[in-house]
Amino acid sequence: MTAEPFEWRKLAVPVYGPSLLFGLGEGAIFPVIALSARNLGASVAMAALVVTLIGIGSLLTNIPASLITARFGERWAIVGASAWSVLAMMVCISAPGLYVFAAGILMIGMAAAVFNLARQSYLTESVPVQYRARALSTLGGTMRIGVFAGPFAGAAAIHFAGLDGAYWVGAGALLIAGAVAVGMPDLPRHGIPVAGTVAPTIRSISRSHARVLLTVGIGVVMVAAVRSSRPVVIPLWAENIGLEASTTAVIYGISGAVDMLLFYPAGKVMDQKGRLWVSVPCMLIMGLALILVPFTIGTASLLVAAVLIGFGNGIGSGMIMTLGADYSPAAGRTKFLGVWRLMADIGASGGPALLSGATALATLSAGIWLVGGLGLVGAVMLGYWLPRTAPPVNGGSGPPG
Repeated sequence: MTAEPFEWRKLAVPVYGPSLLFGLGEGAIFPVIALSARNLGASVAMAALVVTLIGIGSLLTNIPASLITARFGERWAIVGASAWSVLAMMVCISAPGLYVFAAGILMIGMAAAVFNLARQSYLTESVPVQYRARALSTLGGTMRIGVFAGPFAGAAAIHFAGLDGAYWVGAGALLIAGAVAVGMPDLPRHGIPVAGTVAPTIRSISRSHARVLLTVGIGVVMVAAVRSSRPVVIPLWAENIGLEASTTAVIYGISGAVDMLLFYPAGKVMDQKGRLWVSVPCMLIMGLALILVPFTIGTASLLVAAVLIGFGNGIGSGMIMTLGADYSPAAGRTKFLGVWRLMADIGASGGPALLSGATALATLSAGIWLVGGLGLVGAVMLGYWLPRTAPPVNGGSGPPG
């Protein structure tokens, strides 16, 4: 069956525009959160804890985000999340002390949970299934481009306004993101229960999809754990082998650039061949590349490993969102996606924690090998549970659970 043409231009500004701007806003502040905390009197350990509050805020808000999106719709959830994040930036700028600043950072994580879930739900509903992976991988790609560009915009503002300049850039980008999102067309509300039926709850959705959550979902937890370890592994190992900070930054930047360039080809393969053909190579390449890291001894060898990690992560752009969209039911979609994103965030929080714990108990090499091993286990799990073919063009919500 020939797929009907789909007009990507309809999504360019109203959907991908806010995503790019949200990424830009977050990217502008990421490098300075710890420095701002230190300026407010935090110890090094406390500053590191403040940085993690973005992830904690997202983790705690995934389920409420699903309820907010179901209640108000995707468009107003995105607008509200942008406004909340602007308010959080203002809190960070005006914070008189560390605890108020930390609350602002937590608020940014909360906003990210609502924004990310609503945009995923919007694309899942609005894009034909034969284009779904490309749409969601492009969504992930635009966010990564924003995060990549954000530190440069923040650095320019810091030159004129000090550390607060980064938060002003973030607030401006998010204010524009919310304004652009107002123009998103509302979607028809799918899956609304008819009279006499009961609306699905978080509990009922989790029970009815327990098999998916305990198979593919566990694989996704491992994917997120491996991915979230990359920003920790490369700098720590570079320091371990005596590389200068500037060299480390270049290596990490090249890895990120490779990652950023692969989102659309990855989505096209997922749409045309099936999710398996990207998910398994993504985890295999990342797992093997991480295992190679402790064998590197200098700039060139670490760069090769870092590029391989970036390549593996890049071909998996949008993978977690696409799988969540595939398995989400029409009735209670946002609630399923809330649970799905919660599992991914648990993995994202657990990966660096696992690396830290293994390093404390043994060595940094052992910690990196453990995370790399998780990647290989994740590849095996996804290889076993995912369908071998692409979802049918007119076939429901995706692969069977």
